Amino acid sequence: MFDIQEELKKLPAKPGVYLMHDEKDRIIYVGKAISLKNRVRQYFQSSRNKGAKIEQMVTHIARFEYIITDSELEALVLECNLIKEHRPKYNTMLMDDKTYPFIKVTVNEAFPRVMMARQMYKDKAKYFGPYTSVGAVKDTIELIRKLYKIRSCNRKLPRDIGLERPCLNYHIQQCNAPCQGYISQEEYNEAISQVLHFLNGNYEPIMKELEQKMIEASEAMEFERAIEYRDLLDSVKKVAQKQKITNTAGEERDILAMAVEGEDAVVQVFFVRGGRLIGRDHFYLKLTGDENGGEILSSFIKQFYAGTPYIPSELMLQEKIPDDMLLEEWLTQKRGRRVHLRVPKKGTKEKLVELAQKNAQLVLSKDKERLKREEGRTIGAVKELEKLLGMKDIVRMEAYDISNISGYASVGSMVVYERGKPKRNDYRKFKIKSVQGPDDYASMEEVLTRRFEHGRREMEEGSERNSFTSFPDLLMMDGGRGQVNIALDVLEKLHLNIPVCGMVKDDNHRTRGLYYNNTEIPIDKDSEAFKLITRIQDEAHRFAIEYHRKLRSQGQVHSVLDDIPGIGPARRKDLMRTFSSLDAIRQAEVDELKKLPSMNEAAAEAVYKFFHP
Repeated sequence: MFDIQEELKKLPAKPGVYLMHDEKDRIIYVGKAISLKNRVRQYFQSSRNKGAKIEQMVTHIARFEYIITDSELEALVLECNLIKEHRPKYNTMLMDDKTYPFIKVTVNEAFPRVMMARQMYKDKAKYFGPYTSVGAVKDTIELIRKLYKIRSCNRKLPRDIGLERPCLNYHIQQCNAPCQGYISQEEYNEAISQVLHFLNGNYEPIMKELEQKMIEASEAMEFERAIEYRDLLDSVKKVAQKQKITNTAGEERDILAMAVEGEDAVVQVFFVRGGRLIGRDHFYLKLTGDENGGEILSSFIKQFYAGTPYIPSELMLQEKIPDDMLLEEWLTQKRGRRVHLRVPKKGTKEKLVELAQKNAQLVLSKDKERLKREEGRTIGAVKELEKLLGMKDIVRMEAYDISNISGYASVGSMVVYERGKPKRNDYRKFKIKSVQGPDDYASMEEVLTRRFEHGRREMEEGSERNSFTSFPDLLMMDGGRGQVNIALDVLEKLHLNIPVCGMVKDDNHRTRGLYYNNTEIPIDKDSEAFKLITRIQDEAHRFAIEYHRKLRSQGQVHSVLDDIPGIGPARRKDLMRTFSSLDAIRQAEVDELKKLPSMNEAAAEAVYKFFHP
């Protein structure tokens, strides 16, 4: 039994990270502290004014744990990682998980290439970006290849020069074929130098060149070539227009501002690279009630820049944030060069922050109804389900389904929903090993046994939290009493106490209600809870069928009829077409089997003996 008051006395006066757990051992809050002893004890002191969010959180704390670090900076890094991994209920959470592409020029190669990259590596290549639009990056790369005829292949040059024929890009005049030695390394690298100028925003030389070529082709009455040059010129102009000039030439900075309404917040980010505004994006955060503006921006910076591959030299903020010096140190360490956090008070920089704030407010106002609908579909639906079942704090739900075709091996699926949304990284697939034929009950028993034995074993071994070690708050079975009893039997054998709910179908295979605690509970078909249950049911079914089809297409699942000597594809199809199921084939007599067009007496006897050894 965890005695909170006794454990508080053991806290060290050292920097570290603390994790609050609820009665189901879920992590509900992660925080950092210069002194664990002082910080954690504050939560349990009744005299302190903690705010509504903390007051509510404390009532759910069943135990806490902590990790000591050597410094507050180490504690900050660990806090960021743990928040991203566990997504605790009472931390301000970044809802989006976006990654941004770069344009990479492999100047470390003898014959460099231009490509899209999702991560920056210390590989001596040159990176441009990050850009907020994948489409814009692809269009720019395509334009560069057309303008400068840069290779896109993965051949090792100059080692592989002349070993293979030139590819299609050479024949459509989008590559100068360095793979054939048709262009020298010096000429090729001159083209790469022009590419680098282009990506740095120097568009004028290529625009003048294209315009001159267009005029010359037109005067020579080569109108098709003139049209090609015109189209290329238009493409360059579009790229140039997207990269708007700011008055901070050469600067690299992100401009951050936010808008808040209730428990929803939007942070708008303007990305300035090389003095150009190359894009903007907005991010949704789910608040927990008591955060001020500085705390919201601080939470965003920790979560966003913990995952982004590029950090600029400056972040311009709407207002001062807590721990700004510590965050500067952390960002500097991640970047490898100095990073500044600044709150501009006047001039153009303040106007840019104000513009970002207006954009954030616009996004929040525009999406307010959509956000409400989304919350109704997810968290609202879960709350309706809790009310129907008389439960509390349902976060994680797991649903299972079995897929088979008569005569084909069965497979099982496990889908996971957290807070009403699918958590696809936690989905799992199972090949049924111990069951022959289409026995859904026995197959489900195997799947559930394997799933929970695996999870319990990994927990005992101290494995990291994953799809198997995270046990559900509710099991959703695709069926009524029978499926629920199978699940309850498995859980009882494994000494696990997890609620099980059946999704009962009518004669038309449509959900009509829930089966819980030996009672069928009717459900309003227009409610969000019903729609959520239907989505979970459909997703479990889809995932199982998709896996089954994949295995069949790979030839990994086959009919038991394939194991009968003398039964090939034609006879197997004949049997399956004539008889409705394997059971019907099993019950057929030799005389019935002989009547099939493809069967002779020896084959009919082979089938009969296979099922009646």
